[in-house]
Amino acid sequence: MPRTLALLALALLAPHARADDWPQWMGPNRDGVWAESGVVKTLPSGDPKRGNRVAPVWSVPVHAGYSGPAVADGRVYVTDRVLAKGARNSDDPFDISEKVESTERVLCFDAKTGKELWKHEYPCPYQISYPAGPRCTPTVAGGKVYALGAMGDLYCLDAKTGKELWAKNFPKDYAAKVPLWGYCSHPLVHQNLVICVGGGASAVAVAFDKDTGAEKWKALPTRDPGYAPPAVVRAGGVDQLVVWHGHAVNGLDPLTGKVHWNVPCEPRYAMSVMAPRQHGDRLFAAGIGGAGVVLKLHADKPAVTAVWQEAADKDMGRRPKDRGLYPVNMTPLIVGGIVYGVDQPGMLRAVDLETGKKLWFTHKPVIGREEPEDYKGAGSGTAFLVKNGDRYFLFAETGELVIAKLSAKEYTEVSRAKLLEPTGTAFGRKVVWSHPAFANKCVYARNDKELACFSLAE
Repeated sequence: MPRTLALLALALLAPHARADDWPQWMGPNRDGVWAESGVVKTLPSGDPKRGNRVAPVWSVPVHAGYSGPAVADGRVYVTDRVLAKGARNSDDPFDISEKVESTERVLCFDAKTGKELWKHEYPCPYQISYPAGPRCTPTVAGGKVYALGAMGDLYCLDAKTGKELWAKNFPKDYAAKVPLWGYCSHPLVHQNLVICVGGGASAVAVAFDKDTGAEKWKALPTRDPGYAPPAVVRAGGVDQLVVWHGHAVNGLDPLTGKVHWNVPCEPRYAMSVMAPRQHGDRLFAAGIGGAGVVLKLHADKPAVTAVWQEAADKDMGRRPKDRGLYPVNMTPLIVGGIVYGVDQPGMLRAVDLETGKKLWFTHKPVIGREEPEDYKGAGSGTAFLVKNGDRYFLFAETGELVIAKLSAKEYTEVSRAKLLEPTGTAFGRKVVWSHPAFANKCVYARNDKELACFSLAE
């Protein structure tokens, strides 16, 4: 056999390492699963000259934002905010008395080198709490980028050139009141539609033709749109769009906006943040103050029945609930009937989905050390979870990446490495609150000063 044919035969017989994109928030299927193989078993050591941070493949300067990067077709997309000359944010993150002049940007970089390929920018004065920058990860689909800014600017851009194809402004087009913490619901592309939570009080969910921007439907009147991303689940023989606004979890026909069902679920401050998660015929949503619900999805029609439910406490949930977990700004994963997520007090917790029974907790993957369950110094603590095979990658608010094993019995930490400095401020501590992207056997992560690529190739 000629040598070239022999090599080809060996290549065909050898197991192939996957090379997937991360084209939107929480990955290709918005489920927090990273399917690539050939990934490191333990994380690389940090460089003492860099403050024990891992050396990146590349790093580029960016401005502030909570939005994560998206990776598609060899390019990285991220959004940020540039303060106008002489402008500054208030020292009080809850002070929204004045508009702060600034510019929002959608940036595109080469995924291998970090070279800037294009940028799209537009004036965008901010008047929201925690005004660092945009919240939504860009969604890349069909050669287009859909980017939603913190003040309600939705842009559809050509993914290769950055050319503006169409745009919406929710406050102007829908008489929408900007939520206290800005627009946070990552745009969802479903078939020929891009679906957003951002309309006005008459209809907070809006679907547009993904190519032309023409409105196709709008639904769900409510005074508080909330912050949760829309999700599509399959149940009752049909696709169902699940929208959790500030007062209820709702099931809709994603193609028409017809409302199938509605279950009240009101977190404190209308802070519906996590995307409702499906596990078999169960649907889970929970948030700040101890508001949460597990729903049974009917098999024969688009309808639900409550399995268990908790209402928010008036004291913001400072007295822990006997069951469940209530994330503030992350979306949990559900594996094997166990919910893994960061609970409101700031610890990673595991609970049984069916009963809400608490199984274990640990602060270490969130704030870098163990603390007792009643510890008060990690409120709204954040770590973003991604599953890779039988392991989990957790990006902590400390700027550290952690590899761990999670089970119903325990948390087992395998490896930890510092990627970025925490540059944001929350409740007296420094934090990074941005979901990274995992693609090309790399992790792409950002803070308020840089976007960096780190190799995780074995």
